[in-house]
Amino acid sequence: MARWAMRALLRDRLACVGLAVLLCFSVAGAVAPCLSLGEGRQAFEPLLRPSAGHPLGTDDMGYDLLNELLWGARYSLALAVAASLVSTLLGTLVGVVAGYRQRVGFVILRVVDVFLAVPRFPLIVLLAAFARPGFATLLTFFCLFGWPSATRIVHAHILKEQQTEYIQAAHAIGATGRRVVLRHLLPSCMPIAFARFVAEAQHVIVAEASLSFLGLGDPTASSWGLTLYHASRYPALLMTDAWQWWVVPPGAAITLVCLALALVGVGLEAAGNPQLRTWATDGVGRRSAQPNGCRFRSGRRASA
Repeated sequence: MARWAMRALLRDRLACVGLAVLLCFSVAGAVAPCLSLGEGRQAFEPLLRPSAGHPLGTDDMGYDLLNELLWGARYSLALAVAASLVSTLLGTLVGVVAGYRQRVGFVILRVVDVFLAVPRFPLIVLLAAFARPGFATLLTFFCLFGWPSATRIVHAHILKEQQTEYIQAAHAIGATGRRVVLRHLLPSCMPIAFARFVAEAQHVIVAEASLSFLGLGDPTASSWGLTLYHASRYPALLMTDAWQWWVVPPGAAITLVCLALALVGVGLEAAGNPQLRTWATDGVGRRSAQPNGCRFRSGRRASA
C-alpha cells in the first residue's frame, strides 16, 4: 500500500510539489542538531539583524532564529507524524470493526458521535490549560480526539464495501470473517487511511502552533508557535523591522507545510476515489480532468 501511495503521488504534479516541500522540511528538521550554532539554546546579542553568522538574526533573548526555525520543524513534524499515525491506525481498526459487526458498531458510533459533537480544539485548549505541557501530553490529546473522524469515514466505507459482489462471493464460498476483514476489507481502507493521515497531520501542525502561540505548549521545546508567541510579547515588534525576520519565517513555514500536506492529501484522495479518477490523456501527453472519463474531439464523444 505504501508503494501504491507513492506511485499515486508521483503521477500528480501538484502532489509531487507537496512531497518536495515536505521532504525539504523533514531534512531540515533531521539535520537541525548539525546546523545549530553553539550547544543547546546559546544566547547571542539580542535583536541582531540577519547576517552571515545569523541568517535570520536573533530575538530579544539573543536566541538564533534560524536555530529556532530548524528545531521547530523537527518538533512539529515529529509530533504530527506520531499523532497522525496513532490516531489513523486506531480509527481505521475501530471503523472496520464497527462496519463489519453491526451490533458492536452501534455502540462504537454512539461514542464517536459524542466526540464529534464537541469541537475538539477548544476542548484541547481547556485540557492543556490544566495539564502539564509537554510532547507526551500533546501527543495524548491529539490521539484521543483524532481517531473518531477516521472511524466515521472508514465505517461508512466498510458498509458500502460489504455490498460489493466480491465480498458477497467471499462469504458465499465459505470464507471466514477474519479472512474477509484482513484480506479484503482492511486493504480496501488503506487509501482512505492515507488521506486521513495527511489531513490529521495538517490539523496537528496548526493546532500545536496555536497552542504554543497561546502559551499552552511546551515552554522548553523550540516550535514555530512558541517563536510567534515570544514575538507577540515583544512590545516594539511592529515599531521596528524585526518582524520581518522574527514573525515571517515561522509563519511562512507553517503555511508551506500545511499547503504541502493539502496538495498531498488531494493527490491521495483522487487516486483512491474512482469518482475523482476521471482522467483523459490528450494528444501531447498532458492530463485533463473530464467527466465520466471521456473527452470530446471535433464535437464527438470518444472513449478515453
